Amino acid sequence: MMLSCYDQYCDTAKRYSEKDFLHIPLSAVQSYSDRAVNYTYQNGLDATEELIRVYTSVGIIGSTRIGLMLDNRAEFFLHFLALNALGCSIVPIHAQYTDEEMQYLVAHSGLKLFVCLAEYEERVSRLCEEVDISILVANTETLSQLKPLQNTLTKSERNLDLEAAILYTSGTTGKPKGCVLSNRYFLSWGNWYREMEGAANLRLGQERLATPLPTNHQNAMACSFMGMVSTGGCVIQLDRFHSSTWWDTIRASNATIIHYLGVMPAMLMNMPVSAQDDFGEQLRFGLGAGVDPKHHAAFEARFGFPLVEGWAMTETGGTACIMASLEPRNVGTRCIGKPPGTLDFKLVDEHGQEVDSGEPGELLVKTRGDDPRQNFFVEYLKNPEATAEAWDGGYFHTGDVVRVDNDGYMYFVDRRKNVIRRSGENISAVEVEAALLQQDLVHSCAVTSVEDEFRGEEVLAIIKLEDQIDASVQTAEKVIANSRQSLAYFKVPGHVIFVQELPVGSTQKVKRGEIKELRDELLNTPSHFNLCHLKKSKSLGSTSGS
Repeated sequence: MMLSCYDQYCDTAKRYSEKDFLHIPLSAVQSYSDRAVNYTYQNGLDATEELIRVYTSVGIIGSTRIGLMLDNRAEFFLHFLALNALGCSIVPIHAQYTDEEMQYLVAHSGLKLFVCLAEYEERVSRLCEEVDISILVANTETLSQLKPLQNTLTKSERNLDLEAAILYTSGTTGKPKGCVLSNRYFLSWGNWYREMEGAANLRLGQERLATPLPTNHQNAMACSFMGMVSTGGCVIQLDRFHSSTWWDTIRASNATIIHYLGVMPAMLMNMPVSAQDDFGEQLRFGLGAGVDPKHHAAFEARFGFPLVEGWAMTETGGTACIMASLEPRNVGTRCIGKPPGTLDFKLVDEHGQEVDSGEPGELLVKTRGDDPRQNFFVEYLKNPEATAEAWDGGYFHTGDVVRVDNDGYMYFVDRRKNVIRRSGENISAVEVEAALLQQDLVHSCAVTSVEDEFRGEEVLAIIKLEDQIDASVQTAEKVIANSRQSLAYFKVPGHVIFVQELPVGSTQKVKRGEIKELRDELLNTPSHFNLCHLKKSKSLGSTSGS
């Protein structure tokens, strides 16, 4: 019986020792290597065992959380496996978080050690020292030189319910919530992918899965990684999505599967048509969510392989993952398939009452059987109130609205929660509003989403300015520039609308129900400024999909 991610890896390595485990193409390593990175399962096991020895030598033996800022590199997966073997939990942290965001994650998760790439060590050390001087910081090359910790840690034996990671996800509250994830959670993702049928089935020891998604998200860290590890496949981990070189990289790396976000098909459809566009002989399927319905069938016809749409959340894991893998896939309709047999669900209206057949409602889910939370996240770290609210009534409240047709197929409709889904990132409107309200220019504001052809949704801020401030494009640009100081680039508003007044109730709280109506009324009027061209990661080029 597999008790941990490490155990699953070891079992696979015995059966597929010489098969490729991890490949990072040359196009994704040019900032730090002059050759592609390759590991077979045996190479990966050897590297993991060496890291286990290093961590043990400095006193990391379990019952502690380790921060990892290792980008989309091989080191991330190897350190995860080593720490998992020791019974430790990891907290992946994205390098593009602002100082404020990073310090919140460090403090909230209670890190004992933060391991990062050498180029991040100075910044990480400074930020950790401001949070707690007892937090140790090391880069991947100096880890073995750390002075051993005092022996205050309790050794943790690997087991299914042991905490393996904390992934932070935005919600309706201002600060990100830490999803506590167990070994059971990760192993269930591997089981889910291995047992998939239809268009997205995996062949043992044969698949090569290419993903540009970040390793601090469950898709790359749990779904892709554990799917390949459980079946002897190879993870092709890219640094990020580059539309101009995407197909060259896919072709050269011999990928058989891709994972995508809705932004990717949109950008690839915009590329010039080529005689080499048909990948039907190489790629078996793409797996993802959010493809624009008008692109779905056209993409499959042009590139020669199916885009299998689905639904999942960090909190709900593989047990509740719904995919349109079996025919009919109902291409171009936002169909996410039929719920799996492991899932019990219901659809409710805003008052918690079940909706009539065929009507849209919020999706509530739980595991079928005696344990409704089996294979889901354990809890929101240090937030029992939010955990209880999410599980009110014995079902997990997803905040997503779907409808079910007469044949049992689900269709994604909208999001009930106040969350903006931009290029796969969940962005809390409340968090963005809090950052905007710190600016002297802003009297009050409301943040919502606006449809974006390439990114699915973009952040839009409706702002009432302080008196005597000119509602001009220059002011809008200042708002964007100031936002960059406290928000990661993807959270910064791409659209600004200036108003004289915001709709508020008797308690002066913004009436959320009226904000989207106000947005629709003022879009493309003189008070609306589209500033998406200012919203780019400093490290991303024009073809990166930022």
